[in-house]
Amino acid sequence: MHIVTQDIVDTLIVGAGPAGLTAGYLLTKERAGSVLVLEESAIYVGGISRTESHNGHFFDIGGHRFFSKSQEVEDLWREILPRDFIERPRKSRIFFRNTLYSYPLRAFETLTNLGVLESALCVASYLKACLFPTRNPISFHQWVANQFGERLFRIFFKTYTEKVWGMSCDEISADWAAQRIKGLNLFVAVASALRKSLRLGAANRGTVKTLIESFRYPRRGPGMIWEAAALKIREQGGTIVQGQSARRFAWDDVEKVWSVTAHDQASSSERIYRARRVISSAPLRDVVNGISPRPASAEAASTLKYRDFITVAIFLKTQSLFDDNWIYIHDPNVKVGRVQNYASWSPEMVPASDRGCLGLEYFCFEGDGLWNTSDADLIKLAIGELKTLGLATADQVEGGYVVRQPKAYPVYDAAYKGAVDAVREEFAERFPTFHFVGRNGMHKYNNQDHAMMTAMLTVRNIIAGSNLYDVWSVNEDAQYHEEVTEADGKGASGLRLVPQSLDS
Repeated sequence: MHIVTQDIVDTLIVGAGPAGLTAGYLLTKERAGSVLVLEESAIYVGGISRTESHNGHFFDIGGHRFFSKSQEVEDLWREILPRDFIERPRKSRIFFRNTLYSYPLRAFETLTNLGVLESALCVASYLKACLFPTRNPISFHQWVANQFGERLFRIFFKTYTEKVWGMSCDEISADWAAQRIKGLNLFVAVASALRKSLRLGAANRGTVKTLIESFRYPRRGPGMIWEAAALKIREQGGTIVQGQSARRFAWDDVEKVWSVTAHDQASSSERIYRARRVISSAPLRDVVNGISPRPASAEAASTLKYRDFITVAIFLKTQSLFDDNWIYIHDPNVKVGRVQNYASWSPEMVPASDRGCLGLEYFCFEGDGLWNTSDADLIKLAIGELKTLGLATADQVEGGYVVRQPKAYPVYDAAYKGAVDAVREEFAERFPTFHFVGRNGMHKYNNQDHAMMTAMLTVRNIIAGSNLYDVWSVNEDAQYHEEVTEADGKGASGLRLVPQSLDS
């Protein structure tokens, strides 16, 4: 096999997703040495935040609202993409027992749909949880039951969560629930819903406003911002190489240089890049096990798991029958977990005003039966499930397209935290010039604004020449990603650019 060795660069970035491109953009903007970005995809940048297209249709991999409680992230979005954001209404609902529930819940609608008896039982279950909570909950099940009661857990959380993760709620760490829905419980949710239903004004400062009601969005999907970021990196003197995947990382303790071996997909050759530091947003498990000398934490990192993801885009000859951005499917009789309505994200996501495009999202493990199902059979499955759910009929469909996304979600099982902590502690001491950023890079279920923040802090540490900022604390204590309080400013906990020495 032909091997090509490149000249030394100051910073090599693995992955051109939100974290990697943010790091590359800021480093080149600040003229902080030479920068090289390696990206596995030969076609797209943006990682899971990319926008794919087919026959005039544009679609996300998961849906990405542009909303952050960090003003610095908001400012960076505007700086990279100053003219192509549009304001969009936020609407999503839950499909449960053949009924659609507004999300967040509306008190009178939920009461009517569930019925007085079921609602009373839910409240009784919540009161029981208040009186007899599980002390120090360790599982998702225990955490949610404490906050909402066992009955609501089984109605609105259990089926969907187990469909997403492919494992029992008793096996999922409470960390995931605490990170994603912190600050909410049944009392807060119902109080907020009652205020909305009765059109009352905001109560006390600090009241949780469950979800934002509008968001900004690039007119042709989130890929626009990352394509713009990649262009700016190149204009600022950086290099982006696509179609190459980093496989091995070797540390030279004499020269103080990393050698990164990448596989070139087009030529099937290997290229060796040398760099004084590495910023990696690639999956933590694979990266740690690709490093030599072998880290002591490699065995722990090998236990980390990932959940994979399939989007089946169904093209319609008519407008969609609903105006939600997406609908959560809490129905065990179908395999789909969520249905996106791309025209509701932006009218420019579909080729004409009389056309529609729905994205059916299936959660799976790479290599399982669903993952290995042919594209044609997945499209057939999706059309059948749209009919079952009453969201579209076969005669309205004019085509489909399948996208498989490996390692879409880092799994929060009982062992994940110990493994991540082991890697974090060893690398801080043994490999301080190797930086982990982003969702998969840190094995943290971050949103794209959190992923960007990890890169922003890493760049500040590099420029300062010290670990002034604690990158791992980003989103550690943040509230739910679309939840704000009346007392919130723009710099909410978990998203502040606060030096480690001041925040500990």
